[in-house]
Amino acid sequence: MFGAYIIGDEILVGKREDKHLSFLIGALSKRGLRLAWAQYLGDDPQRLTAALARSLAAGESVFSFGGIGATPDDHTRQCAAAALQVPLVLHPDAEREIRTRFAGQELTPQRLQMGEFPRGAAIIPNPVNRIPGFSVGEHHFVPGFPQMAWPMVEWVLDTRYRERFGSGISDEELLLRLTMPEEQVDAMVASPPATERPAEPSRPGRDPLVRLLREVESRKSIGYLRLEKGSDVVVWRRAS
Repeated sequence: MFGAYIIGDEILVGKREDKHLSFLIGALSKRGLRLAWAQYLGDDPQRLTAALARSLAAGESVFSFGGIGATPDDHTRQCAAAALQVPLVLHPDAEREIRTRFAGQELTPQRLQMGEFPRGAAIIPNPVNRIPGFSVGEHHFVPGFPQMAWPMVEWVLDTRYRERFGSGISDEELLLRLTMPEEQVDAMVASPPATERPAEPSRPGRDPLVRLLREVESRKSIGYLRLEKGSDVVVWRRAS
């Protein structure tokens, strides 16, 4: 189960349009995963801490966008530490990244503060400006800027959750996504079942399989296809 927190007063009051939710749904979908829930939160430390305490206690896998900087309205790092009941500490890997980022410039306490994470956290590399995000347990915290946040989320997915890929979709849809363009699969899976098929009891995953066979039939270069799932076997041959 994956969840998301999207944090910031500017979203709730309409000053900025959220783009993280649609990105995360897509990033999960192309890996065969699903988003179970999402919550928008303002810059209210009490609400943030309460929400994080609940999801941390539940052991859910959660991505949190925004509020990890060092400005007065950034509270996410502090709230994560409060929810875990641990102190904020300067992470040595984060300190190294920050010192590299500001090499030759004044390293102010405010800049180093961006590397203070809940004790026990691991960093999430930032490929844009080297100021890292962090993970605690199954919660992953990234900046609110999409150009930084999105590659960081994809790094977490590909590094931490590769063994789950495909777990949120049927085997047939996974095969579609492995062999065909993503936008074409999305259209096929979203399309209604064909009306010319004879009526029969519903079967999970059947419609993606039927669409796959029709797509294969339309490709003249394919002459034979065999699919096996447990005791079920589907064999298709092109008529000569």
